[in-house]
Amino acid sequence: MTIMRLVILDNYDLASEWAKYICNRIIQFKPGQDKYFTLGLPTGSTPLGCYKKLIEYHKNGDLSFKYVKTFNMDEYVGLPRNHPESYHSYMWNNFFKHIDIDPNNAHILDGNAADLQAECDAFEKKIKEAGGIDLFVGGIGPDGHIAFNEPGSSLVSRTRLKTLAMDTILANAKYFDGDLSKVPTMALTVGVGTVMDAREVMILLTGAHKAFALYKAIEEGVNHMWTVSAFQQHPQTIFVCDEDATLELRVKTVKYFKGLMHVHNKLVEPLHSMKEGN
Repeated sequence: MTIMRLVILDNYDLASEWAKYICNRIIQFKPGQDKYFTLGLPTGSTPLGCYKKLIEYHKNGDLSFKYVKTFNMDEYVGLPRNHPESYHSYMWNNFFKHIDIDPNNAHILDGNAADLQAECDAFEKKIKEAGGIDLFVGGIGPDGHIAFNEPGSSLVSRTRLKTLAMDTILANAKYFDGDLSKVPTMALTVGVGTVMDAREVMILLTGAHKAFALYKAIEEGVNHMWTVSAFQQHPQTIFVCDEDATLELRVKTVKYFKGLMHVHNKLVEPLHSMKEGN
């Protein structure tokens, strides 16, 4: 079934509660020793609420990551792994150290590898060896980029080294004391094609500053200047946003998707639990 869903929630907190969707997908998969669920993960401020909910489900005993493999979207080049703003640090501090995932199953690109292209090729190989990604969760930048696939990126691109756009450097300066000279200018990133290969894609976007990007993703055509628009052609994509992010959409578009909420809610209600299988 080919379907693109847009789920519109009132605010950021309610959008973050759609972590239930990830929880339900993992549990319905029934992962085990010889059958791992493979999850693609983002960084940034938008997913933080979602990670907090997943940690909550884990601590309540509803969800285990013992048989989950994760692949992160990107990592800065040249930033020490233990730097507080590296994505290794972000993932460890905001998610991994709070759950029961085996560190060997949490894959993050190494931005300090001696051969960066070999590192990217090895990452693609690991994804393939894991059986591909079951669900890739992503966020987008205000200019509509997914991972670090900046405007103008190929829509069939694979994991590679990218030079960051000035808009991205400016947006990330807040994490580096507002000092542009401290912001890395290059990153390793999965490609648009890498994410498109996932069996399912979930895009989280909240806030009025993402509204134009959502408009480009939903209402206009596929365009490599707005790389998130590629997911119009993915067989199973779900965009989860808040009201503020819909400000550039047509009223009839918002009404149409809100009219489907009774269908969308069935995807997260009830919240499944691993306790039921015990």
